[in-house]
Amino acid sequence: MSAQPLVAVIGAGPAGLMAAERLAGSGLRVRVFEAMPSPARKFLMAGRGGLNLTHSEPLERFGGRYGAARPRVERWLARFGPGDLIAWAQGLGQPTFVGASGRVFPEAMKASPLLRAWLARLESMGVRVETRRRWTGWSGDALMIEGPDGPESVAPDAVVLALGGASWPRLGSDGGWAPGLTARGIRVEPFAPSNMGVNIDWSEPLIERWAGAPLKNIQLSVNGRTARGEAVVTRYGLEGGVVYALSTELRGARRLTLDLKPDVTADRLAERLARTATRDSLSNRLRKAAGLSGAAVALLREAGAPPSEPQSLSQRIKSLELVVAGVQGLDRAISSAGGVALDQVDDGLMLTPLPGVFVAGEMLDWEAPTGGYLLQACFASGVVAADGVMAYLASRTSPE
Repeated sequence: MSAQPLVAVIGAGPAGLMAAERLAGSGLRVRVFEAMPSPARKFLMAGRGGLNLTHSEPLERFGGRYGAARPRVERWLARFGPGDLIAWAQGLGQPTFVGASGRVFPEAMKASPLLRAWLARLESMGVRVETRRRWTGWSGDALMIEGPDGPESVAPDAVVLALGGASWPRLGSDGGWAPGLTARGIRVEPFAPSNMGVNIDWSEPLIERWAGAPLKNIQLSVNGRTARGEAVVTRYGLEGGVVYALSTELRGARRLTLDLKPDVTADRLAERLARTATRDSLSNRLRKAAGLSGAAVALLREAGAPPSEPQSLSQRIKSLELVVAGVQGLDRAISSAGGVALDQVDDGLMLTPLPGVFVAGEMLDWEAPTGGYLLQACFASGVVAADGVMAYLASRTSPE
């Protein structure tokens, strides 16, 4: 009896491990090669503040989070959507709950219990997760794997590449795989930071007094797009969900506009300001009439002395314009844009110039804001790539 086909998975993050699980579940032999000393390091880091697996919003809105990649990613979600991911986590003994913002978390909140249960399941299925094994390229049709005991040549029947993007390089996703694929004729879009902070040249007094202060319930607008949420004042600018939601627009932007009171109209705000005592300081007027925090008042002053006339002051609060001095780089970004161009893979995520080689996760050129959208698409792409592998292997063994 001939052995089952062997599939090599390069990268032990969410996309790679999900592909490995699905492939092993179909009876295939699977070896997972991971360059770092332990698997899923970025996944574990992402879960330190609460592992946001997915989101509970309707799929129509969900798909809109992926920008230009929406048509392709929606097909992934049709194969493995939020409900499937929740059921999968529960199957690992990790029940979930929906937070106030609609985000979905495991009850344990951390990533480590889920990862331990997942690795135990993979081991029981016969999946070999081999750490400190770095893929260095091909020798003919064989993969070259560099490990502690020297190089190894592996000749699998199919390959799933899931090496991540180029953010958080110290955790393993450094984009170092790009030149090797480019040399084989694969088009790789340049990497760019995503879900990153925006740089603003604050004054020293603002930095010293307000770095670390939150800005709650604000609206950010960049190049015609807006987002609502929260941000944090940092020494270099602004960070937080409302900033991440506009990553694409902020790259290359020269200005951004803040609405510090998005739930109040400009006219209503002007009326409130007009009723405050003129003997009050400007800070007190803004606190009493507009409900602005000290940090928000400091931001108003960054654009020059705020006007005292109520209507003009209201307009400043509703449309505070700030100069953008760039964005934080890949080493500080949560995720990255760029990677293998989506037109280089078929619907099963096989590289069309390299039959039998599939790509999943953040290696592909798509991006999404935080909120569960990143992990959901990574898991889903791993499922799609695994199904693509199975269809490819079946086509090779089917009689003509």
